[in-house]
Amino acid sequence: MTVHRHRAAALAAVLTAAALSLTACGSAGSSAGSGEVAKAGGGTVNARTATSLADFGGMDGLVAAAKKEGKLHVITLPRDWANYGKLMDDFKAKYGIEIEDENPDGSSQDEINAVKSRKGQDRAPDTLDLGSAFALSAAKEGILAPYKVAGFDKIPATMKDADGLRVNDYGGYVSIGCDAKKVATCPKTFADLLKPEYKGQVALNGNPTKSGSAFGGVYAAALANGGSLDDIQPGIDFFAKLKQSGNFNPVESTPATIEKGETPISIDWSYLNAGYTDEFKGKGIDWQVAVPSDGSYAQYYNQAINKDAPHPAAARLWMEYLYSAEGQNGFLGGYATPALFDAMKADGTLDATAAAKLPTVEKPFTTFPSSEQVDAAKKVLTDNWAKAIAG
Repeated sequence: MTVHRHRAAALAAVLTAAALSLTACGSAGSSAGSGEVAKAGGGTVNARTATSLADFGGMDGLVAAAKKEGKLHVITLPRDWANYGKLMDDFKAKYGIEIEDENPDGSSQDEINAVKSRKGQDRAPDTLDLGSAFALSAAKEGILAPYKVAGFDKIPATMKDADGLRVNDYGGYVSIGCDAKKVATCPKTFADLLKPEYKGQVALNGNPTKSGSAFGGVYAAALANGGSLDDIQPGIDFFAKLKQSGNFNPVESTPATIEKGETPISIDWSYLNAGYTDEFKGKGIDWQVAVPSDGSYAQYYNQAINKDAPHPAAARLWMEYLYSAEGQNGFLGGYATPALFDAMKADGTLDATAAAKLPTVEKPFTTFPSSEQVDAAKKVLTDNWAKAIAG
């Protein structure tokens, strides 16, 4: 992964898998057709089993099939997350396909639960944006469709499933955001967060047993406090200490809580905190961002297609769009590092101005956890988090 000006290996799987279920709401409805569509150049193709543009006879065939479906159902994509609002608007304008974005503040596990509970329904998600651990588990469960976008070969092997079941799309670092108008001296490290002047001010973006960004915060805290990718417990202990000191704020940090002054210090992904800097400029909030040098930790999210997507052609067109230069630069415009950063820099399609605005990283994260390390960390966190912060 390339984050800011530094080069590093691709990020591996990291996220917690425990979360509350998302049940189907509204009328169920039936699945939207069989997926059989006309193929450019003659004949037909089943969009639900298509594995590349070639199956559609090229991009024109895929666009025509997607436009015929006319709709894309995505889930848990906040508009202020990695520039998804602009990406969705631009996709709709480019192809004339309506996007329904359900439960934008949900979790990765909510997405997987929706796929399972709505199988065969027209309200099932078409595509998923998952933390790596969730993406790996979803691939193992057989609920994802193999699909290789046009630029698939340019994506490093360590950043994708070999068959295209899931592919890294964008990433960033755990960071500390701070309202400099409410906090006299903004913290720069995890060690700083324990200082008494931050009483009741330090929040996470969610519960780490449900939220990938919060889990990343605990993993980063572990690295800052003698832990390792094999040992997340020091991160849990750090937050227990933060709670005991009175500094930990259990309120889930969101743009709304920041505006209200409820969470003036927020541990979150760098692309979210950096985006808030722009968002809050006209609202009297001086939001500053620091990537902690004592707990440097980064991660990619993954894009995937529901095997039983009710709009299978639109799902594949969305994937092609996100991995095009336009889509990848869209993520970059939201302060996230796109999966094709290095390839685009080499071929001259990278938005250099946007790349220059990425948060500075003093110590790049270069050693990434294995799936076994992730599974072990998930179990320790699930078993110990609630008890640690209850005291």
